[in-house]
Amino acid sequence: MSVLELLTQGDSVSRSVAALLLAMSIGSWVVILWKAWLLRGGTHNVLRSIAAFWQSPTLAEAEQRLKAFDRAALVLPAVGALKNVAPDRGNATLGGAGDRSQRLTRALREALHGALRRVSAGQILLATVGATAPFVGLLGTVWGIYRALTGIAQAGAFTIDKVAGPVGEALVMTAAGLAVAIPAVLAYNWFGRVIGRIEAELEGFAHDLLGVFGEPAAAAPLPPARPMPVQT
Repeated sequence: MSVLELLTQGDSVSRSVAALLLAMSIGSWVVILWKAWLLRGGTHNVLRSIAAFWQSPTLAEAEQRLKAFDRAALVLPAVGALKNVAPDRGNATLGGAGDRSQRLTRALREALHGALRRVSAGQILLATVGATAPFVGLLGTVWGIYRALTGIAQAGAFTIDKVAGPVGEALVMTAAGLAVAIPAVLAYNWFGRVIGRIEAELEGFAHDLLGVFGEPAAAAPLPPARPMPVQT
C-alpha cells in the first residue's frame, strides 16, 4: 500500500497525525536551512570581524571593514551602540542618566541581546519537534493498531496476513515520527554549540569595548591627613 492509499483509507485521526508530522517536518527544515545560511561562517566570521575592528585606525573605518566580514550582522550592533552613546548626552531622560560607562554598558547589553536573539531564533521549534515528533508518530501507530484489531474482530477471522498488513501499515507512523525528529535533534545540538561559541566571543568583545571606550570611574578623594602632634 502506498502512502497515498494509506492516507485515503485512514480516518480523521490518522490523517491529522500525518498532517501534523508533515507540518513539523516542513517547519523544522525551513529553520534548519535558514540557520545554516545565517551561521554558515560560524565563529570564524565573528573572530575575523573582531580582529578587523581592532586593526582599524578609526571607528568609522572599522565599521566599513565589518560590513565585509560580518555578513550575519552580529558584531555591527555593538559598534553601532558604541557610536550612539555620546559623551555629552546629558540627563534629559532616564536613558541618558549616569556617566558614559553606565550608558555604554546598557547599550552594549541591548545590542548583545539582540544579536543573540537573532542567532537563537528557531531553537525552540527544533527542540519541540525533536521531543514531540516520535510521540506523535507513536500516537498514529497506536491508533492504527487499534483500528486494525477492531477490523479483525469485526471480520471474525484471525490469520497472519490480516494482522501483519494493518499492523505494518500502522508502524509507518512511528518511522515517520523518527524521521522528522532525528534531523531536528541533530540540528538543535549542532546549532547550540555554534551559538554558545558566538555568545562567548560577543560577550568578550563587548567587555573589551567597555574597557577601552568607557569612562573610568572617578577615584574617591583621599581623606585629609591628620596633623601630627607636636612633641614638647
